[in-house]
Amino acid sequence: MEQQHAVEQHGKAEPAGLEVVVTTMASDSHTWNLVFLQLLLEELGHRVTNLGACVPDELLVSECCRIEPDLIVLSSVNGHGFHDGLRVIAALRARPELARTPTVIGGKLGIDGTGSGTPARQRTLLTAGFDGVFEEGGSVLDFQSFVGSLSAGSRALPARTGALPAGSGGQPARSGALL
Repeated sequence: MEQQHAVEQHGKAEPAGLEVVVTTMASDSHTWNLVFLQLLLEELGHRVTNLGACVPDELLVSECCRIEPDLIVLSSVNGHGFHDGLRVIAALRARPELARTPTVIGGKLGIDGTGSGTPARQRTLLTAGFDGVFEEGGSVLDFQSFVGSLSAGSRALPARTGALPAGSGGQPARSGALL
């Protein structure tokens, strides 16, 4: 039986606000992280489409192609975000219309007990195509700073070269388990 996902938009976005998709990946059934992200982004003046939990890769990609977001936010709480994220970013970047769409991942990305993650894991995710990595144990301000550096309607960062998010001080961004 095929799983149905409701897609809802909420918030009172500013005209210059971003169009943002927030979602988990296929293996992650957690939703409170998505609710938090949605409310945070709406409070910042952005329009949010929350795809919900356990989103199959194909649905995530097709919805992002349909919505044409300015930002895609992938959140993981179950600890499988690193491996799921590598698979998902490859599928997103394989689509020409999403190849340059700013995409971030965060939350609990590993089950190895290292807490806020490792620089090697963050570098691997950035090299794979993510524009920001926000692991548990960091600051919400890093995520807000990254989002604030984007402009609505551009659907792309300037020349993607695995650049680290704004305010990262040359290190991959680390943020709370909010993602």
